[in-house]
Amino acid sequence: MKTLYLLRHAKSSWDDPGVGDRDRGLNRRGSRDAPRMGSALSTAMKPVAIRVSVARRARMTLTGLIDGWPALGELEHVVDEDLYTFSSEALCRWIGEQPDAVDPLFVIGHNPAITDAINWLLGDSRFDNIPTAGFVELQLAIPQWTMLAEGCALLGDSLFPKQLS
Repeated sequence: MKTLYLLRHAKSSWDDPGVGDRDRGLNRRGSRDAPRMGSALSTAMKPVAIRVSVARRARMTLTGLIDGWPALGELEHVVDEDLYTFSSEALCRWIGEQPDAVDPLFVIGHNPAITDAINWLLGDSRFDNIPTAGFVELQLAIPQWTMLAEGCALLGDSLFPKQLS
């Protein structure tokens, strides 16, 4: 059994139309939600090293999570170019290539890849859209990441910023 944590980056800023997609930061809501999510997740799970997209907004989401969950700051996180994808197929291929010693696997990435990958792994279209800074835990009925397949997951916890008081 493998555990997969997927988090969509926090709300990004569109204030400067001259900034490329990869370089956009977080807007006010995103800057507020990331630490709040970190704080909430810290009460529900142990800290784990996170794999994060190279996009600035994704890296800023990780920084925000750490602000709300300081124990995360003690771990070595990995920024990965391959996680800058909007394709669930590419994301699932990347997950399937991870070393089996990495368990649980925590990824901060982008939509629609996050929502589509979750639905594919669950084997149904349970989620219309994972919101920005939304978190989903999946329990995968596989002993190795290479065995990733449609419908191999059961939904564990999920947490979205709107659920936080």
